[in-house]
Amino acid sequence: MSSSESPAPASTAPAAAPAPRISPRSAAAAVAICFGAIVFDGYDLIVYGSAVPALLAHPEWDMTPAQVGAIGSYALLGMFLGAITAGTLTDRFGRRRLFIVALTWFSLMMLLAALAPTPFALGVFRFLGGLGFGGIPPTAIALVMEVAPAARRHMINGLMLCGFPLGGVLAALLALFLLEPAGFRVLFAVGALPLVTLVPLALWLLPESPGFVARAGRAARGQVRALFRGRAAVATLLFVVANFCGFLLVFGLNTWLPQLMRGAGYALGSALAFLLVLNLGAIVGGLVGSSLADRFGSRWIATTLFVLATASLLLIAVPLPTVVLYALVFVAGAATTGNQIVVYGYVAAHHPLASRATALGVSSGVGRLGAVTGPVLGGALLSAGVGLGGNVAIFALVAVLGALACALVPRATSTDEPADDPADDPARTAHDTGSPGAAPAPPARVQA
Repeated sequence: MSSSESPAPASTAPAAAPAPRISPRSAAAAVAICFGAIVFDGYDLIVYGSAVPALLAHPEWDMTPAQVGAIGSYALLGMFLGAITAGTLTDRFGRRRLFIVALTWFSLMMLLAALAPTPFALGVFRFLGGLGFGGIPPTAIALVMEVAPAARRHMINGLMLCGFPLGGVLAALLALFLLEPAGFRVLFAVGALPLVTLVPLALWLLPESPGFVARAGRAARGQVRALFRGRAAVATLLFVVANFCGFLLVFGLNTWLPQLMRGAGYALGSALAFLLVLNLGAIVGGLVGSSLADRFGSRWIATTLFVLATASLLLIAVPLPTVVLYALVFVAGAATTGNQIVVYGYVAAHHPLASRATALGVSSGVGRLGAVTGPVLGGALLSAGVGLGGNVAIFALVAVLGALACALVPRATSTDEPADDPADDPARTAHDTGSPGAAPAPPARVQA
């Protein structure tokens, strides 16, 4: 997995064929296509929060904040099922196949959501779309981590996952210009564009993980059970908690921040601008955090970002100049959505190839119950008359719990392919920091 493993490729799974080489062009195509899919994955999820003011004002549907929050959670409930299922199937049948199926499915469901005649139909299509939303991250992360050079794996994975907040930025920008004149249906319809863009490109250019090819699909049987044995069970539980907290913050803030800022006295345009700043911060946080994780390991970077989230969220409730509030929202985006990118890399690096996508699916899938909780919790608090201060205080407590979960994950035990997070592999930390020449090892074994 890591560069320190390269001297002993023959000892790893002797029955498997050697991992085939993958050309730099194919690796770049994989990262680019996965990035594009994550952009639309992020757009299709975050655009719902941008559309909340229009949904509440839609005269034919006459919905309350609690009803809108419930519909927002349906896609996230679908993601819970989709992530677990796709993660396990990806380890058995390959990254490429599951990726294309998930991408096609959620794009089609976004088109149907744009045409929904009733709130019930909108909820159904958002739930079905969630099955595809949930399937994209485990497959994309596993594929990118397995084609990227070991020394820059976290950075490249973080770059790819920054497509998620970039999709949020796109959603906020389009909402600023299209929501009032065109309505929410146009915003939802944009989410179907992968059907005519990314899906054909993926069918043409997307490679399979070379490590998966070498294993000839032997892997996933029993992997879910293995994640719940011994020290692995403790790690799995803590990763679920970290993901739960991260997703609750990401989707709670992205769904309700515009409405909370409107309640605090800001006009619709300014409230949507806060959402834009939140997602710009997420991009910076994801890139910087992932780069630092390559150097110092994911554990303490993820923990520190959760602590920053706590502080920035508490300060948002303090009466401060608008420019300072924008800065705090930027930091909050970096330390919530940006940190979720780091947590994804933490989970992927902690587990071997054979169970990587399964672990990502289980931890992020069960953790996505936090994504369901965030919008529902925000809607319930708003319906009960709780304002900005009460909402961000509760979100800050969630960030504290996330910090504790990340800090307490036990180090990976020895497996057929040891974890490649420096925080879990002291030998690799010494090797990587002491030897600039460690990077050339991956060509002998393209895949970690």
